[in-house]
Amino acid sequence: MTRTALIVRGGWEGHQPVEATEFFLPFLREHGYDLLIRESPAVYADEAVMADVDLIVQCVSMGTIAREEVAGLRAAVAAGTGLVGWHGGIADSFRASDAYLQLIGGQFAHHPPVPPQERTGEQSDFYLRHRIDIRPEAADHPITRGLESFELTTEQYWVLHDDLIEVLATTTLPRREFDEWERPHVSPAVWTRRWGTGRIVVCTPGHRVEVLQHPSVRTIIERGILWASR
Repeated sequence: MTRTALIVRGGWEGHQPVEATEFFLPFLREHGYDLLIRESPAVYADEAVMADVDLIVQCVSMGTIAREEVAGLRAAVAAGTGLVGWHGGIADSFRASDAYLQLIGGQFAHHPPVPPQERTGEQSDFYLRHRIDIRPEAADHPITRGLESFELTTEQYWVLHDDLIEVLATTTLPRREFDEWERPHVSPAVWTRRWGTGRIVVCTPGHRVEVLQHPSVRTIIERGILWASR
């Protein structure tokens, strides 16, 4: 049976939306998906196209979305279309849309920088060594089964979220002497969400392609694709 995957990409170029989504196209083709690639969320408002989509892979950081577009996205997911994304391409998209934020269940709020004396004004000012902790409760989940906690040097996402997400992995943001918050903070790093009959998967690591190439990050996203898809 042929399935259709819609790739929606765009937004801030620092997250490499084209390169990042291209990285997963061979996997999608190997698993029998016909691919539709669009460079904006305008396709979400096209009911005829969305009716035939089994999976959406979204990588649109920041940006804007029209009311009819987010309505189309929500309707498609509620009807069974899977939605998968990583980092700012899904957790920092369409900041002004409350309807989108409710759909995803979590939103980027912060990524801590390195100490002041180490900052250079480059993206690397926000690359911290940190651990992604697979939750014991997720040991048998199809997305995280067999994976152990792992470390990355990249942006560490602080996420605002509700309690209707299933958290598969977390990350603990430290409280350093120059930080304003009062204690270490545990934030979801990988989660799933049910919306109607659809499934959503969010993986916060994935700032650039080299992070997506990490074996555990890649495995989480690829398994998420298969788990979420109609």
